[in-house]
Formats: sequence, C-alpha cells, structure tokens
Amino acid sequence: MLFTRGLSRISRTGYSRRQWAFSSLRNNEHQLMQHYNHSLPPLHSSEKVWGFRVIHSLVSNALSGVGQQVHDQSSSVIEERLDPFSLVADELSILANNLRSMVVAKVPKLATAAEYFFKMGVEGKRFRPAVLLLMATALDVPMCIHPPDATVDTLPTELRSRQQCMAEITEMIHVASLCHDDVLDDADTRRGIGSLNFVMGNKIAVLAGDFLLSRACLALASLKNTEVVTLMATALKHLVNGETMQMTTATDQRYSMEYYMQKTYYKTASLISNSCKAIAILAGQTAEVSILAYEYGKNLGLAYQLIDDVLDFTGTSTLLGKGSLSDIHHGIITAPILFAMEEFPELRAIVDRGFDNPANVDIALEYLGKSRGIQRTRELATKHANLASAAIYSLPKNDNNDVQESRRALVELTQRVITRTK
Repeated sequence: MLFTRGLSRISRTGYSRRQWAFSSLRNNEHQLMQHYNHSLPPLHSSEKVWGFRVIHSLVSNALSGVGQQVHDQSSSVIEERLDPFSLVADELSILANNLRSMVVAKVPKLATAAEYFFKMGVEGKRFRPAVLLLMATALDVPMCIHPPDATVDTLPTELRSRQQCMAEITEMIHVASLCHDDVLDDADTRRGIGSLNFVMGNKIAVLAGDFLLSRACLALASLKNTEVVTLMATALKHLVNGETMQMTTATDQRYSMEYYMQKTYYKTASLISNSCKAIAILAGQTAEVSILAYEYGKNLGLAYQLIDDVLDFTGTSTLLGKGSLSDIHHGIITAPILFAMEEFPELRAIVDRGFDNPANVDIALEYLGKSRGIQRTRELATKHANLASAAIYSLPKNDNNDVQESRRALVELTQRVITRTK
C-alpha cells in the first residue's frame, strides 16, 4: 500500500513536476517485470538480493499508474535540474575534515597510508555520503550545520549528527574496500593518482584498509544501535563475499547473469543500500519507509556498477582515474560481455581461453562491438535507476520544501548515475 499511496500523491507534491524521472518507466514496464520475474530466486535466505517479493508486487502496482500520472501533469512546468551535491556541500566539507581527523594514526607510515585518499584534491566524489545526507533530509530530518562560532542554540540536532557519523562510517568502509581491491587487482592507479599499493606496497595498503575498518567500527559502536551495527556488519560480510565470488567463480557461474547480479549487489549495492536503511532506522522511521530507503540504495548501487562496467569498455584511463579494460584483462566477465555472448555464443570459446593473450581481448572486443551488449547493459542500469526513483516517489507525503528538494535531488542522482562518463 505504501508504494501505491506514495505514487498517488505525485501530482500533489512539488517534486512531481520532474516528469523526466518517469518518462521511460511506462515504456519499460513489461520488460522490467519480466527481468524481475526471471531474477527472483526462491526465498531460502535473507541475503538474497531479490528477496523482497512484496516489493516486487508493490513496484508492479506502482508502475502501472505512472503513465497516467505523467499524462495528467502535461501542463506542469519541468523544474530546473538540481545539483544534488550543492545541497549538502557544507556538510560534505565538514565530513571531509572529520574524516581527515578520524584517520590520524600514531605510526607515521600507517598515518601516511590511511590519510592517502582523504587528502585535499583526492577525496573522490563523496557520492555515498552525499546520498546518505540527502536521504536523511528526504526522511524529514532538517539540515543543521555547525559553524565554527556556533552557540548552543545552533548546534546540530543529535539525530543529524548521528546520521552524519553514519555517512562518515560508510565512506571509511568504502575507501578501505578500495585499498584492499587494488591489492587484489594489482592496480596501479586510483582516482587519477598512483594506487596506495603501487606507491607504498601491498602490505601497507592492506594494513591501511584494516585501520580504516577499525576506525569505522569504533564510530559505529558510538551510535549504540544494534540494528544499525548488524546492517553494517552485513554490508562488510557482503563485500568479502562479493570479492570471493569474483575470485573463485566456477565456469557455469561465470556465465550466469543472476550470479553476476548477486556478486554486483554484494560488492557495490549492499553498502549503500544498508547505509540508506541505517539512516532511516536512526530516524525512527517505520519498517515500510526503511525498506523504501533500502530499495533506493540497492537499485542506485546496481545501476552505478552496471554503468561502471560499461565505462570499463568505453571510457578512457584519464577520465576514469584508473585503467580502462581492467576487468577483461583480469578475466572478469561483466554484463556487456554476458549480453554479447547471448547474441554470439561463439564468444564463449574466446572467454574460456582467457585473456592473457592480447589477441583474445581484441577478438572479444570485436564481438562486443557487433553486439548490443553495451546498449543492453545501459538499459538494465536505466531500469534499476527508475526503480530507485520509484522508491523516492513512494515515500510518505511531506510538504516541507527542504524535504521535497532533497527527494528531487535523490531522483536527479539516479539520472546522473546512468549518464555519467567517469
């Protein structure tokens, strides 16, 4: 009911005028539900990425009314597109300073390593903290910035401070995973500079990642919320599971789209989805709203990684800040190649031979170029972006301008994810 109720209010809310967010939902509805019917496994485990059958039903009901909603709004004016990051720029600046102070270590070499990706200029996009801060406001938690000369009356609310802490925890876990991933992948660049393992060696890179995880755990313990601790422990477990799945994939699993999507959820989407749910839980939201926050994060994360897999083939090293074609050179099969193999089964023989020989890489890329692999991956990413938008539009009605603006920004982020070039 919550999905349907939320969508029925679209025409009565300020952010409903963002017609573009749902422009492709009606056209894709049949394909989208086919994809989910195919992807839903039996519910034997709470860890199944597609485990919410109730969400599947609610999304189906919600999408069925979207076309009419948009048609009814044909006379409304499309609002100027927001810059989501500008809405939380002040908080992101404070968060960056907090992170730099949190990762200080007494051992000089460890301190240098731990601070490596938190230095000015190489902090990255701060995508995950931005999502979480916007989600906090979207769930009706006002933004409170603590200026340097603040008095007691202008201090942030305790809840907002705890949610800011949650954003910091998520970013530390994310950066720790990058340090470990670069060691496993033998990467030499990250964020446009030398990767930590390349600059300081594998041992220091691993220890720096461990140190960041320990700092994140200390901050997590300070929240004194066992449900949130459980969520983040689950996200950490999923990170390890996903990386192990990628390293030890059996032949049949290697060519399974379902297996690929499960691994993608573990490696990328679990952290942001469970963090979004933690934001809702800290705010004391209902189970239904918490699930909507989770669904937004899950589908945004899946869309993000699908586009990442596209950019590994279409992007340049300069734009990406890391080497392009890195996955295929490491023998990692992602969605574009999986879709290409559906069109050209003979490609499987090339993949089976591995990519140590550059000639095999060239042949695989030739097949990919002839196929719709890139296009179909983008289409799948768009479907997940639309599901993320649907979750935001299904939140309970709130007429507060800040809340509506943050919800529009979260929808805008789904579009930025699928149109990005780096």
